[in-house]
Amino acid sequence: MKKTIKKCGWALSSPLEERYHDLEWGVPVHDDRLLFEFLILEGAQAGLSWVTILKKREEYRNAFDNFNAGIIARYDDNKINSLLANPGIVRNKLKVNSAVINARAFLEVQESFGSFDKYIWLFVDHRPLHNAWKTAADIPVSSRLSELMSKDLKKRGFKFVGSTICYAFMQATGMVNDHTTDCFRHKEIENAYTA
Repeated sequence: MKKTIKKCGWALSSPLEERYHDLEWGVPVHDDRLLFEFLILEGAQAGLSWVTILKKREEYRNAFDNFNAGIIARYDDNKINSLLANPGIVRNKLKVNSAVINARAFLEVQESFGSFDKYIWLFVDHRPLHNAWKTAADIPVSSRLSELMSKDLKKRGFKFVGSTICYAFMQATGMVNDHTTDCFRHKEIENAYTA
């Protein structure tokens, strides 16, 4: 009899979500470009489902110069208007404008800290936090640390970085391991990324 591999319930909603769950979600990210990508995508997701953003992820990469903050920081009104006409992304003016604002703030953080990675991982003392949630219902939508991160990012000029968005960002980039304890990825990530 074939043994069934247990996974977080949300991962079973679609093949796209399952692939993302199995390969990316909760894996520590230290690449500045990818951290910026997640920051923008989590902000774009506000009020929408994550699968909506996953479906648009490739078009986001195309439309936003592969999340190159140096290029995005120089976007002008013409570029912003072309983005707002692109059906492949979330065409919300505040969210599109926030990507440009966040790119500029991101570059300033890189300048101040040497990398965005060095800055953002300070919130968890440069070590992933391994939670032990038994069910999806136990997983919070924010935390004390996501509150602190949100306040600090806002102080530095970032937009669409509320506490809930910051917590989702922390989950996505492996700052917290929020796979449920019965999910095969919980132990894999804990074993691979425990300092």
